Amino acid sequence: MIDVILDTLLDTAKLLPFLFLAYLLMEFLEHHAGGKTERLLTRSGKIGPLFGGLFGIVPQCGFSAASAGLYAGRLITTGTLLAVFLSTSDEMLPIMLSHGIFPYKLLLAKFVIGVAVGFAVDLVTHLVRRGKPVKDDVQIEDICEREHCHCGDHIALSALKHTLRIAVFLLLITFLLNTGIYLIGEDRLAGAVSNRPVLANLLAAAVGLIPNCASSVVLTELYLSDIVSVGALLSGLLVNAGVGLLVLFRNNRPVRDSFRVLALLLAAGVLAGLLIDLTPLAGILG
Repeated sequence: MIDVILDTLLDTAKLLPFLFLAYLLMEFLEHHAGGKTERLLTRSGKIGPLFGGLFGIVPQCGFSAASAGLYAGRLITTGTLLAVFLSTSDEMLPIMLSHGIFPYKLLLAKFVIGVAVGFAVDLVTHLVRRGKPVKDDVQIEDICEREHCHCGDHIALSALKHTLRIAVFLLLITFLLNTGIYLIGEDRLAGAVSNRPVLANLLAAAVGLIPNCASSVVLTELYLSDIVSVGALLSGLLVNAGVGLLVLFRNNRPVRDSFRVLALLLAAGVLAGLLIDLTPLAGILG
């Protein structure tokens, strides 16, 4: 149980710099960019998914959390957020490297899928909203109101307050998840996705949704042991956005929008994994 506590503290501590930088950026834009921010983001948002996919594959776990915070302030589009979530690098990379494997094909696949889904979602969103008023348009200051902070403070102090508030939330949730995995056991999680063709993609995605590094560790080890297919592995890894989903549900409003993002993420991960398993792509990526 001591290991659970230490892992919880370490996982949360690793995220703090990314969260602080994200909130610092939001505070800077709110205080200094003013109305120019929306116009700037509108112009740059069209290629947002490309940058989201590129940043997502960087081997760190904090960018998905930071991106969720930026999305809550409507600084990035839904497609950009999904591109980050789908391409986000995780424990798969160091584990495979430790086995002497550089999984560039898997990283490229996650990047391509993330960018493609991101652009598709943004295109559909644009077509649906064309000529219609945009509802539920959240501004950065709305987050301040929900967090009950004093956003008139110095931007660094205000960003620090936001970071500490979300850190407490993440600390509690991560502890509960780590405790659950400790009590259930990683072997049982492994058994849930093994030896079940097609259904394995759904189960792997369900395991991947667990915002904890243990899920990607289990999936990667199962794949290296030839227990699950490359498609099932990708189904789990694509939806494995780390604590990004926790930050999204904590900060984003309305809550139904967070569920919409979750549904799109899950659908993209499962469908992509199934498509890979049912086509020659499995042999190329495997």
